Amino acid sequence: MAYVNRTNAESGVNLLALRSHNAALVLDLLRTAGEGGISRLELAERTGLTPQAVSKITARLRADGLATEAGRRASTGGKPRTVLRLVPEAGHAVGLHLDRDELTVVLCDLTGAVVAERRVPLDLGAGAEAVVESAAGEVEALLAGAGVSVLGVGVALPGPLDHARGVLHRVTGFPEWDGFPLRDALAGRLGVPVVVDKDTNAAALGIAVVGSGVGALGGVSAGSSEAADSLGTPSSASPLESFAYLHLGTGLGAGLVIGGGVHRGARTGAGEFGHQVIQLDGPPCGCGNRGCIEALCLAAVDRGAVGEAARVLGVGAANLVGLLDIDLVLLGGRTVAAHEEAFVRGVGAVLEERARLEGVDDGAIPVRVAPGGARGVAEGAAQLLLAPLFGRGED
Repeated sequence: MAYVNRTNAESGVNLLALRSHNAALVLDLLRTAGEGGISRLELAERTGLTPQAVSKITARLRADGLATEAGRRASTGGKPRTVLRLVPEAGHAVGLHLDRDELTVVLCDLTGAVVAERRVPLDLGAGAEAVVESAAGEVEALLAGAGVSVLGVGVALPGPLDHARGVLHRVTGFPEWDGFPLRDALAGRLGVPVVVDKDTNAAALGIAVVGSGVGALGGVSAGSSEAADSLGTPSSASPLESFAYLHLGTGLGAGLVIGGGVHRGARTGAGEFGHQVIQLDGPPCGCGNRGCIEALCLAAVDRGAVGEAARVLGVGAANLVGLLDIDLVLLGGRTVAAHEEAFVRGVGAVLEERARLEGVDDGAIPVRVAPGGARGVAEGAAQLLLAPLFGRGED
């Protein structure tokens, strides 16, 4: 293969070994500081570590090639301060999105920036062996000739599944995947670490990491037709702490971020949003129930009744807001992407009506289109490997 393992001697660093809490704090601040960098004194002030501890950590990060000098900054007294920045190309992660009919694979540097991408058709029902071979082949093709240090592969696909063990359960519409050890099968085929999670969790993780420190995120907002409208959150001082990411594509699911972290539940089954029953005598759903939000939404879209689909999705979103008291609803997936304004307007209208009926003083919870577009899930899958390096994304 043309890529190198995470322990490549040329890189001189095993990134997965850099798991100390203090090193993660420093790395995260270097990441969010961007090209402008940050001084050791600022790192000490913002982490609460002693200047001596920060000096030891940054010396090791520089020796490992993860940090480098970014110039000098004028000081209020004494000599100018040296500022440091992260070296994005010091490590990479692969993000793999296995949708029901399409495979997307991206290569991301340490900042999460995509440096290479591939997208091909996929039949998730073709059988486990065929899908694993296809996925592995696309990863190898992406990495051919890249000559980069790879931490591993993050895989995102429809649930339900066991995130901790990397084992699939009865994926809606594809019961033959039930019990398949996808993590171990793909790791054995590629020879690198693999992490598996639901597509919605991966996308939510990617949004939470980017939204906590890398500028304002864009997206169509309720009541707005401008695609560059800000989410109105993110700086490193104001992270995205509490939101629901609703993904409507070939299916419907949710990724939940509560307290700044992805909420997976005790059995990693949280977020099976699409299979709430809201119409007892409704149409049958692939999960075996009737009247699920997923079935109702997709049936309405198939009829061309996008406004109806948006209102149904809004009812589910309102249920989540009422249950979890979240701060923001983000919409994603190819079906939303095809009708962004209609879905944001319809979901927003339901939330506004609920807020009015409940007499909420500060108005309805905002609704936005999630950033990332068609590759948002794949980028989030890469964060399954990257985020823990910066002390984020772990249960």
